[in-house]
Amino acid sequence: MKLQHIQIQTNDLSKTIAFYTQTLGFQIIENNSTSVCFQIGSSILKFIENKNFDSIYHFAFNIPNNKLDEAIKWCDNKIDLIRIEDEKIITRFENWNANAVYFYDNNGNLLEFIARHDLDNSETKSFDIKSILNISEIGIVYEKPLELGQDLINKHQLSFFSKNANSEVFAAIGDDEGLLIIVKPNRNWYPTQTPSESNKTEIRLENNNKITELIF
Repeated sequence: MKLQHIQIQTNDLSKTIAFYTQTLGFQIIENNSTSVCFQIGSSILKFIENKNFDSIYHFAFNIPNNKLDEAIKWCDNKIDLIRIEDEKIITRFENWNANAVYFYDNNGNLLEFIARHDLDNSETKSFDIKSILNISEIGIVYEKPLELGQDLINKHQLSFFSKNANSEVFAAIGDDEGLLIIVKPNRNWYPTQTPSESNKTEIRLENNNKITELIF
């Protein structure tokens, strides 16, 4: 499953443009007075300005499975990676066979670089902004994650993520290429103490050569 296009909100479009272009180095592919689109590998990330918006999103970027250490060095002098238990910055997801690091954007959104070792996507060239392959996760907040997950499966021929212990508080739809992360409201976004809130999110995904548009 591939996340082709994600649309979320920001309360400060100009600062968001500055962060994603100047700090991270992504290219703008569309820009006007109320929105901006960035090319994120094979995905597109769109921000719509809403001056009254006061919440955060969580989303992740896939990187080559052999480049997490280089990605960490690349982050030096750009962003502060979030430290977790014992002051470590790398989280190991044993069941998912993946390693990840986390950081914030200018909006306080929780972002993640994740190296998934079951994907055949290693690279030999040095890590840079072009090494970021795609948007691989977007968080969706819903009172009944399993119910929503099953509804998406029934309506759109999707599937639960086989590596995840899907539950009433946390469920994942998709695969290593793209995941909808569905959590209950007020569940803290790992590894922070920031509770999840339901925010308008629009998603275009591709699964088995079928394009699906979702609005939450």
